[in-house]
Amino acid sequence: MNDQQAPPFAQARAAAGALFFDDSGRVLLVRPTYKSAMDIPGGYVEPGETPHEACIREVREELGIQPAIGRLLAVDWAPLPQEGDKVLFVFDGGTLDGELLKQITFADNELSAYEFRPVEELDDLLIERLARRLKAAVTARERGEIVYLEHGQAVPTE
Repeated sequence: MNDQQAPPFAQARAAAGALFFDDSGRVLLVRPTYKSAMDIPGGYVEPGETPHEACIREVREELGIQPAIGRLLAVDWAPLPQEGDKVLFVFDGGTLDGELLKQITFADNELSAYEFRPVEELDDLLIERLARRLKAAVTARERGEIVYLEHGQAVPTE
């Protein structure tokens, strides 16, 4: 019998969110009722659920709509000392048209409002690493790529 214990391994919590746009290319931001900072629609992945499925569920629960959720744009390794290891997935929600916008409701009371804001304003509206994550996801969407991030920043490749 070996007296050495196996080294600990990451037990990351996973979360997924949708990046939505309006016809002018502005990003949809939401106002959660449980924190002061703005965010995008999304939340934690539940047991037995994929990140994509979680994103679809969270959008339905938070906004009351079921738009098609597209491809993965960004994955961010973003641990916080007080919250532990996290891996965050951002999916392309596409452009929300007027009909879908009229259907938005805040049935679960997690959100109190939404607004579309230009990408250039994200730094002033969001916590720093969320702003970096979303700007990287917008760029990945424009380029048809997927980006891997750590703390909202692209990892340099050699």
